Amino acid sequence: MLVARSDSLGDVLLAGPAVRAVATVADVTLLAGPRGRAAAELLPGADRVIEWAAPWVDADPDPVDPAHVDRLVERVRSEEPDAALILTSFHQSPLPMALLLRLAGVPWIGAISEDYPGSLLDLRHRVDGDPPESERMLSLAMAAGFPAAGRGLAVRRPLPDVSGLAGPGYVVVHPGTSAPARAWPREHFARAVRLLAAEGREVVVTGGADERELTAYVAGRDAVDLGGKLDLPELAAVLDGAAAVVVANTGPAHLAAAVGAPVVSLFAPTVPAERWAPYGVPRVVLGDQTAPCAGTRALTCPVPGHPCLSSVSPADVVDAVRRIARPVASPFMEEVTR
Repeated sequence: MLVARSDSLGDVLLAGPAVRAVATVADVTLLAGPRGRAAAELLPGADRVIEWAAPWVDADPDPVDPAHVDRLVERVRSEEPDAALILTSFHQSPLPMALLLRLAGVPWIGAISEDYPGSLLDLRHRVDGDPPESERMLSLAMAAGFPAAGRGLAVRRPLPDVSGLAGPGYVVVHPGTSAPARAWPREHFARAVRLLAAEGREVVVTGGADERELTAYVAGRDAVDLGGKLDLPELAAVLDGAAAVVVANTGPAHLAAAVGAPVVSLFAPTVPAERWAPYGVPRVVLGDQTAPCAGTRALTCPVPGHPCLSSVSPADVVDAVRRIARPVASPFMEEVTR
């Protein structure tokens, strides 16, 4: 079985329940884009990963290249899948991918599609209401006859040992985002770190290699700065051990949910929170979900002052951490449990 889920890290993680459903009865090849490859390799149930950049999905795509298309067709043909499911977000069409998979000889294809698919789809599934994205994708797998193997997000385990990076009960703060419209002001992040530290909490600041200046600013002298120091499995392990995670609507929010960490979600309403907020874990969603930018899918904030998130104070975040943070395990209680 081939399962396609293009786009980024968070999108692939949200596809996890659908992938696991297929994997209950089939060998799975997961087709992912360059920005989702690392997450694809973390998904339970994915036996192999094919990487291919879909020019109709990436925000900054290369021009359509026949040779690039031919490479995908030949690669899929070499896998000889019996069938394929194309997983998409609510705003994406599966039909370009369906056409390429037909050219690769895939005999049966299922997808969610509002558009007339002609002969491109064997299963044209439709979804009622406005469910979370992971449930939306899982509903396609179930409509294709695969049994749900759990609805929560998940990652492959064991994760790397990161126990020496921070003490028990630490809070992770992840200030970076893939789009400026989703970012909480860096000054607010830095202030929240100071307030958390003043309460006696150890704080770990995470970010990618291109976010080192940001993480250093946010961490200051009050937090452990791990900006640019972790690969994705290591980041998953750090999030796994956190009492709580403070993060905007970006891939690590879904990675936190996949390891079961409580999330304080600084959520800009450019996309609906009911679809995209961290799924299946304790969470507090902060941000004005009725702001003028709601539903615009804007990458850069169209409203002066970015009020949907700038109105959230550092004290609001600290209060949310207090409400959902996991308690620190007592060594005495661990010994009693053993």
